[in-house]
Amino acid sequence: MVAAQIPPARNALLNKIKAGDGPTAQRRAKSWFKVRFVGSGGGKRVITEVAGGDPGYDETAKMLSECALSLALDDLPETSGQVTTAAAMGPALRKRLVDAGITFRVVATEEY
Repeated sequence: MVAAQIPPARNALLNKIKAGDGPTAQRRAKSWFKVRFVGSGGGKRVITEVAGGDPGYDETAKMLSECALSLALDDLPETSGQVTTAAAMGPALRKRLVDAGITFRVVATEEY
């Protein structure tokens, strides 16, 4: 971060990878992500996991596309104000993402 603040160092960093020099399709095919979420409330703690392929290109494109389709086509819950993606699209978006190959699973549920 410090180097990015110094113009010559910033220019060297920016020139290191040119626009369009991203990973190849073969490298993206080998990439994956897995993230865990922990939520608690109502006396319960739930750990879930979301996983999929290349998060930098392929899965991001899926997520954005499926969000747009869900907003345009799905019967969504009425909300108002600034809400989370889950509150805005919930089960409809989850189904779209699962159909697109992104997995969701409950890892653990415990009462406290």
